[in-house]
Amino acid sequence: MKRILVPTDFSKHAEYALKVAAQIAKKNDGEIFLVHMLELPTSGNDALSTAHEIPELMLFKNAAVNKLDAIMDADYLDGVKISKIIQFEMAFDGIVKNGKAHNADLIVMGSHGANGFQEMFIGSNTEKVVRNSEIPVLVIKRDEETFSASKFVFASDFSDEAKKPFEKAFDFAKSFGAHLHLVNINTPNNFKSTKVAQQTINDFLAGTDTSNITTHIYNDVNVEKGILHFAKSVDADLIGMSTHGRKGLSHFFNGSISEDLVNHAKRPVITFKI
Repeated sequence: MKRILVPTDFSKHAEYALKVAAQIAKKNDGEIFLVHMLELPTSGNDALSTAHEIPELMLFKNAAVNKLDAIMDADYLDGVKISKIIQFEMAFDGIVKNGKAHNADLIVMGSHGANGFQEMFIGSNTEKVVRNSEIPVLVIKRDEETFSASKFVFASDFSDEAKKPFEKAFDFAKSFGAHLHLVNINTPNNFKSTKVAQQTINDFLAGTDTSNITTHIYNDVNVEKGILHFAKSVDADLIGMSTHGRKGLSHFFNGSISEDLVNHAKRPVITFKI
């Protein structure tokens, strides 16, 4: 994890994410790209077309520069190579584009979650980045004074399409010296006997070094609750899973377990795109 992108809206949750990113950067001799997006007003045909708007935009930009400079003076960033980026763009679009442009290995974002109608109809920028990013996204919900991934729970259905994100999770676990808890959540709607579920996991892991891996089969009413309850049972430091990146009607009707976890989990969550 050498190149870490950290979006900020100057909130306390964004600072939580930056603190974690600083710890990861120090551990891996990495660098941080600190990004702030200035979202343009959507009224009119062209937000930059009228001259009277330009001084106001520059005022916002200068204020953002000053805030970023103040953040970069924080003690927890001492010794970390850090670059600041300010752009006029919709937040989640700019975050995804900058992740690709700077060849980031990881995006670290803060989130307070979203609930009720906000979650259903609007969602959070973090949720949108999780849905669209090809780069792993680590979501931080609270102040992690000492970030640890020692107990890393990774939930999977152990299908063929889950192998690529699992490999990324496996590499992430190795970089942190983490013990990987692989879990299959058994639900009433998709029930497998223990024998069948364990064989599926064994076949999935064939040829993998399992010296620092424990496998589990956990029964619950649905996958999201199963992951949260299992993570609590092993006192996990981090929850990981893959995301399909569903969009449009498919996302509305089917939802996305990884995005639900981003909204509802208190523990850090990392997602890997299938």
